Amino acid sequence: MDEGELCLLVGPFGVGKSTLLGTVSGLVPHFSGGTLHGTVTVAGRDTRTHRPRELADVVGTVGQDPLAHFVTDTVEDELAYGMESLGLPPDTMRRRVEETLDLLGLAALRERPIATLSGGQQQRVAIGSVLTAHPRVLVLDEPTSALDPAAAEEVLAVLQRLVHDLGTTVLLAEHRLERVVQYADQVVVLPAPGEAPLVDEPAAMMAVSPVHPPVVALGRLAGWSPLPLSVRDARRRAGTLRDRLAPAPAATDESPPAAPGPAAPPAGRAEGLIVRRGRIDALRGVDLTVRPGESVALMGRNGAGKSTLLSAFVGLHEPAAGTVRVGDAVPHRTRPAELLRRLGLVTQEPRDLLYADTVAAECAAADRDGDAPPGTCRALVTGLLPGVADATHPPTHGTCPRGSGSRSRWPSSSPRARR
Repeated sequence: MDEGELCLLVGPFGVGKSTLLGTVSGLVPHFSGGTLHGTVTVAGRDTRTHRPRELADVVGTVGQDPLAHFVTDTVEDELAYGMESLGLPPDTMRRRVEETLDLLGLAALRERPIATLSGGQQQRVAIGSVLTAHPRVLVLDEPTSALDPAAAEEVLAVLQRLVHDLGTTVLLAEHRLERVVQYADQVVVLPAPGEAPLVDEPAAMMAVSPVHPPVVALGRLAGWSPLPLSVRDARRRAGTLRDRLAPAPAATDESPPAAPGPAAPPAGRAEGLIVRRGRIDALRGVDLTVRPGESVALMGRNGAGKSTLLSAFVGLHEPAAGTVRVGDAVPHRTRPAELLRRLGLVTQEPRDLLYADTVAAECAAADRDGDAPPGTCRALVTGLLPGVADATHPPTHGTCPRGSGSRSRWPSSSPRARR
């Protein structure tokens, strides 16, 4: 990678994207273990012979979860912490904190507790905490995975500013390619585990990448070359396609509409739901009915209460007012062993649901907890994730057998969470 480039790393789950990022920061092999063959150099330093602390002034790393990154309580303290670890003079630290606050639009938040910030604000603080060390390379592992579209745009705008204004080199792994591929200078594709990476400019790589955004899929079907990388690109080329796909005049149908059948009882319902956390109403007056067979998209900005609403349906929150029902059950009054036969929750972080050492053990636990025949969960996992061995350690593979469909375990039904 050259100075001032944004390099996007893409590939299916489990191909080694996070491992490759770890070799750049020195976490692989010094922290994670394993054997590293070949050479990775950053600013002339070999990461095999330089430990992460010896690379901290040239490589900054930001993971998926900013909260796991923080070590202090307030924004200003977090921005200064890394420089304190490097032993920089106080005057230098003060100047760099002010520069970073202005660069990332955090000046108004300098004294705010980090826990009170939105997801996008927290991710900007996480980026700022490594920027104050003035690294040449910024490594990010799915920085927008837990952010709503508006917060994701905030973070991507910051990254573009770093690349264009400061000449920072950014190496970024991301699954939501529609958000970032149009900003990349080059794309590295990891096609499959153990296969050599492919490197080229974005349009060329999207033509062969096994993962790609919907607008690229449209371009492939339409036979466009080069492929569009954004909706704006596709709109410019879609004139003739729109004409080809224009709907034909609807045929006249004189038959009367079919009489609606009896409405099925709802699978889940919330009426006048209020969920309170401390003195704050996380949800207020929510009415929602979900019918059998429906797919419902729950949307809203970070902090709007989406996770709280889902948690209320699986019994993790007792309503302060109103009601929640799943079938004829009241979730927060229903034993977890019974409730998991009615519904399951897969959280933002699949690792929260995994505690066995192997995929085989996780699947066996799922069958026991769900009172399913042995092998049920494993068959579903094989269909969703072919090639995953029984002995694979789930948290390090990027897989989640709990979300396989046999059932999902949520914190209230975990033996550890029930203590």
